[in-house]
Amino acid sequence: MTMAMRNNAEATFILLGFSEYPELQVPLFLIFLTIYTVTVVGNLGMIVIIRINPKLHTPMYFFLGHLSFVDFFYSTVVTPKLLENLIVEDRTISFAGCISQYFFQCISVVTETFMLAVMAYDRFVAVCNPLLYTVIMSQKLCSLLVGASYSWGVACSVTLTYFLLESSYSGHNIINNFVCEYAAIVDVSSSDPYINQMLILVSATFNEISSLVIILSSYIFIFITIVKMPSTGGRHKAFSTCASHLTAITIFHTTIVVLYCVPNSKNSWLTVKVASVFYTVVIPMLNPLIYSLRNKDVKEAARKLINIKVLCHIL
Repeated sequence: MTMAMRNNAEATFILLGFSEYPELQVPLFLIFLTIYTVTVVGNLGMIVIIRINPKLHTPMYFFLGHLSFVDFFYSTVVTPKLLENLIVEDRTISFAGCISQYFFQCISVVTETFMLAVMAYDRFVAVCNPLLYTVIMSQKLCSLLVGASYSWGVACSVTLTYFLLESSYSGHNIINNFVCEYAAIVDVSSSDPYINQMLILVSATFNEISSLVIILSSYIFIFITIVKMPSTGGRHKAFSTCASHLTAITIFHTTIVVLYCVPNSKNSWLTVKVASVFYTVVIPMLNPLIYSLRNKDVKEAARKLINIKVLCHIL
């Protein structure tokens, strides 16, 4: 353990959250509790439906199951502390707790970034090479792609967290956010922030560009293939299989680019908080809703599962 790490052990952080709006604490608590409940039920429900329905044991749903797990994990890392801070006056969090929260949320966001890219590649193979789909997207390749997404998420998180630990903090540090975000932690450090600021900018930009290149390349080929399809029904089916994924990608990446990939951003802290709420709390709830509402197979599987539960309850 370095000298900086030993000194930081005594530091604590105070998450201001939305404390400047005392009249909104209870309404916000109810809103975020509802969102978290929907997130947990939606994502765990999606995982269960995919697991128990043999019809959904395909590469697309394999990736969707892991995306649901990442969303559930991500929301669980952030939201309980947010809910606690909305109903208690003591908003402190230990140095270890704050760094741990950032470590796990970094793993989640980077993993989700590349999981969405992997899903774009999967759609590219399904639309552009349908006859070879099951051969190309073998179980081995699917597991490799998912494993690579998780591994890169861990690698990025370990690197960024290490540099946070090497910075110096003392006493009570006020974080003007509801979550231990990288920029907010760096902002209260007494060390020179330049290296940390450049590190997060380079890391986020690299992850965004590399994942978006995969996504855009995949969808350019998908679009070309769909346009060349002779049948209107075929075009409609291809578009419908990609629409949910494109919606999720657009919402997720727009928020990340605004928060992390704009150097010397002049965003107000309120804007940062709202954007942080969106991608840490709201997006994990939206993904299962987007995929379930626009996916006939998932809706059919969910309907059957509900009917079985109702029948068992009656009997």
